[in-house]
Amino acid sequence: MKVMIVEDEPSMVELLRYNLVSEGFEVCSAQDGEEAMVILAEEKPDILLLDWMLPEISGVEICRRLRRSSEHKTLPVIMITARTEESDRIRGLDVGADDYVSKPFSPAELMARIRAVLRRHNPNLGGDTLEVSDIVMDLVAYKVRRNGRDIHLGPTEFKILRYFMERAGRVLTREQLLDGVWGQNVYVEDRTVDVHIRRLRKCLNEGGGADLIRTVRAVGYCLEKET
Repeated sequence: MKVMIVEDEPSMVELLRYNLVSEGFEVCSAQDGEEAMVILAEEKPDILLLDWMLPEISGVEICRRLRRSSEHKTLPVIMITARTEESDRIRGLDVGADDYVSKPFSPAELMARIRAVLRRHNPNLGGDTLEVSDIVMDLVAYKVRRNGRDIHLGPTEFKILRYFMERAGRVLTREQLLDGVWGQNVYVEDRTVDVHIRRLRKCLNEGGGADLIRTVRAVGYCLEKET
């Protein structure tokens, strides 16, 4: 899962980045509101950590714009701020923030709040199984079934499918798949993604089911939520 940090204090960004990466999250960041709106379109994060006090555009205004946007209106947002007054918390929640964390905060508490917000937006997360359409993935037994039929996947195809299922309905670029499945510090060619996608498609569709993996020309792939 990818977390985007919008914060103008470099030391706070590094603290958040360190703790998030330690918990297995991908991280991207922006220092102000204008940069944040540009990066949001490129990175497509799963959740936003948004500082209230930002140059040019406040975190509250960014949150308000997101909720008016058809593309980002459902993006989970956690406001992070030094403001502690009840009226400030109410204002942050009223403009659409999902949660509100006051500085200074415990990194462990923030991680727990991030996971809680992600679970509310995607009940699949945090459980032992993932379900999308007629595909069921058992994360404990490392088994996949489609429409009751066992699907035998290699380790890489399993990781790709899990990455897809956790982000069902979203278009993922090859770069996102490379970073999310192979890791940011591993060099793998883009065409390697295509090879593994073909293998995954073949395994999923052997029983004659509809092809749920949609190719988006010049962009990447998307796992459709419904047939």
